[in-house]
Amino acid sequence: MPTEKRKALTIVYTGNGKGKTTAALGVVLRAWGREMKVVMLSFIKSETSNYGEERAARKLGIELIPLGAGFTWLSKDLAHDRDLAQRCWALCNEKIASGLYDIVILDEITYPINYGWLDIDDVLDVLRNRPPGLHIILTGRDAPQALIDYADLVTEMTEVKHPFQAGIKAQPGIDF
Repeated sequence: MPTEKRKALTIVYTGNGKGKTTAALGVVLRAWGREMKVVMLSFIKSETSNYGEERAARKLGIELIPLGAGFTWLSKDLAHDRDLAQRCWALCNEKIASGLYDIVILDEITYPINYGWLDIDDVLDVLRNRPPGLHIILTGRDAPQALIDYADLVTEMTEVKHPFQAGIKAQPGIDF
């Protein structure tokens, strides 16, 4: 798709409700249907994970790259998690600067920003200096105000009711 015909958007999906990554995956599917080149890099999902979206992406030839260690807030080795986040950020920078993509998704990036593992000013600098026409989507709870201010579109997912509150565990195809 010609980059001169579109304005590069920065989109943020945040909030405490379910659906942030799912919304980003919806854009992945829509863009894939338009023959756009998309990559999604996940800061929290484990490198060894095999979620439904990853299985589908492999079948469709879409790059979904999990580079985390799982649920960081449960980690016993935060230094390792910090290193993984910085490694993921380096790969994000590489993918963004490459000029090969129409959309880059930085899934769950708000966590390493809020933990102080990534500098928000560095993230904003990369967003400001990305190739023309490149859309970037960022997801995660508690998006920093500076990111919200910079973004073109911000959607906050609000939890109204969740099956976990009734003791129902995450389910394949719905949650992962």
